[in-house]
Amino acid sequence: MQIERLEHSLGHIFSGRELLEQALTHRSHGSSHYERIEFLGDSVLNCAIAALLFARFADLREGELSRLRATLVRQETLFEIAQRLSLGDYLKLGEGELKSGGFRRPSILADALEALLGAIFLDAGFDRAREVIFNLYKPLLAGIDPQRANKDPKTALQELLQGRHLPLPQYSVKVMRGQAHEQEFEVECHIPDLDIRAIGGGASRRVAEQEAASRAYQLISAK
Repeated sequence: MQIERLEHSLGHIFSGRELLEQALTHRSHGSSHYERIEFLGDSVLNCAIAALLFARFADLREGELSRLRATLVRQETLFEIAQRLSLGDYLKLGEGELKSGGFRRPSILADALEALLGAIFLDAGFDRAREVIFNLYKPLLAGIDPQRANKDPKTALQELLQGRHLPLPQYSVKVMRGQAHEQEFEVECHIPDLDIRAIGGGASRRVAEQEAASRAYQLISAK
């Protein structure tokens, strides 16, 4: 495992590897895991995104800024960024989590990303963590639409299809794994008229459907 590759993708070289190693360690692997740093990273992320939106969208009201921030820091968005970083390749998981595919579970990848941001804050301070966050979010911010972002992905997708006089998408559960108290769903969003199939994952069917809808929307927009 080349941890330097992850540092390069993040745009931050840690002064010591201890924080980085802890941020990549799930509780199933050992006692020195990322949960406390994740708590810190969540706050750092929310503050950085709030500052970014405040500066970028001077005309939006407080409620609109709050909804837009919620869209950017939700699990689905963090999962998307984590996948871009191939974060699952670097995680330290216990044997049970490895066997159940924890390295690709949205909830674990989202938590680990927040832990990484917390580790960067501890390693180099808030300004450095904010720079990393801004760079990670650049692809998402480039085409962000405040009006659409204030709607959940399923609603936005439905309105887009209705505007084109197309039938509503079809959602179906493809995979359901884990025990009842910690299940993971993979749902497909199928739009036959556009020949689009998009997969989303989450800790509930609703979350997975929202992720699949978001990806389907992006595929339509790219056509």
